[in-house]
Amino acid sequence: MTVFIIRRLLQSLLVLAAMTVIVFVGVYAIGNPIDILIAPDASEAERQRAIVSLGLDRSLPAQYFSFIGGLLQGDLGRSFVFNEPALTLVLNRLPATLELALAALMMSVFIGVPLGLWAGLKPESVAGRSIMVGSIFGFSLPNFWQGLMLILLFAVLLGWFPAGGRGVPGEFMGFRSSLFSLDGWQHLILPAVNLALFKTSLIIRLTRASVREAINLDFVKFARAKGLRESRIIGIHVLKVIMIPLVTVIGLEFGSLIAFAVVTETVFAWPGVGKLIIDSIFVLDRPVIVSYLIVIVLMFITINLIVDILYSVFDPRVRLEDVGT
Repeated sequence: MTVFIIRRLLQSLLVLAAMTVIVFVGVYAIGNPIDILIAPDASEAERQRAIVSLGLDRSLPAQYFSFIGGLLQGDLGRSFVFNEPALTLVLNRLPATLELALAALMMSVFIGVPLGLWAGLKPESVAGRSIMVGSIFGFSLPNFWQGLMLILLFAVLLGWFPAGGRGVPGEFMGFRSSLFSLDGWQHLILPAVNLALFKTSLIIRLTRASVREAINLDFVKFARAKGLRESRIIGIHVLKVIMIPLVTVIGLEFGSLIAFAVVTETVFAWPGVGKLIIDSIFVLDRPVIVSYLIVIVLMFITINLIVDILYSVFDPRVRLEDVGT
């Protein structure tokens, strides 16, 4: 296991190094922030002073190596707009996005897995067919339209939940989060449901397909022939087999929930990192954009590493094959 983890860590470092180049060059190519940040009637001298003060007068390689030097010290530069450390801005907004993504993921798993199991075990029943039809709606409806409909129905017409914003965070064991207060949950429900609909549909279909495949395996037939209870066969033998693809997909989807919560955060005015990156792109605030992307890349790498380790726990052959190569 130790060799497996060390090898995965080295691979992760190589990926991170490659991503710093791609992210920096990509953000550099978007445009020149001076064209947006400086007033049109500014003199040429004022424009040059701004360019020098922001470090934009240096070549791309010089800016990149300066960025790498700062990255190694945990400094990703200062925001052009807020004049604050860009990494601090991103990290201050990250908890709101994390709690939104976590709530959406929990909804997807606790709703998607049981429904997928039912659809896989009883595919011809009315409930099984209805679940699959419902999952098609979850895939097909545009995310922003879902959000607007949720606001119209549950906030405007019924008045059950607030239309937007983040509630007052509660405190538990020194941690402050919307997950620890009733007001926080009232604000969290609608955006979390909106973010979870697509993922729930994905987990339903994946679970159903895995169950249909697993129940025809020889060891499941053997377990039935031995007279084991059906609940034990499904709850232990089948569930263990389908957990391998589920853990992989759920892990990767958690990363995408964080990275692509932008639409939901915008529709519900959720003060997360997704809304920050949209605002930063409008004004070409390069340090904030780069900081956001680096944090997201680090998060994806960490999640992939955890998924690989969990995968090897569920299926030790993965670990042995990796060591043998």
